[in-house]
Amino acid sequence: MMQLSIDNLRQLGAFTGAPVEREVTWNHNGEDVSVNVYVRPLSFQSAVADMQAAFGKSDDVAARMFAGRIATCIVNPDGTPVFTVDIIMGTAGEQGALSGNLARALWDVIAEVNHAGKTKS
Repeated sequence: MMQLSIDNLRQLGAFTGAPVEREVTWNHNGEDVSVNVYVRPLSFQSAVADMQAAFGKSDDVAARMFAGRIATCIVNPDGTPVFTVDIIMGTAGEQGALSGNLARALWDVIAEVNHAGKTKS
């Protein structure tokens, strides 16, 4: 059995790396739109953001957690977030909430980068 240490965890890949570039496509007004996004692998910050979003101003915990996950994982190439929970939910500014089709496409790419639902052979 391995001793728990920062060096051993680093060798195992237990720390998240740089954001991963992916293409996202969604349907907007009957047309497919594609953009490149950077996805930060899930991390401790993701878990904290999920909890912060869940206990925000809204009573809709699931929606805030969903928005929190997108807000922490979709980032610029330097790792800074593109969105806030309020932007995604439409509670910041006049643009309204993020498109449902785009939100689903972003959620799918986050799952892809984090290998959600896949087992290693």
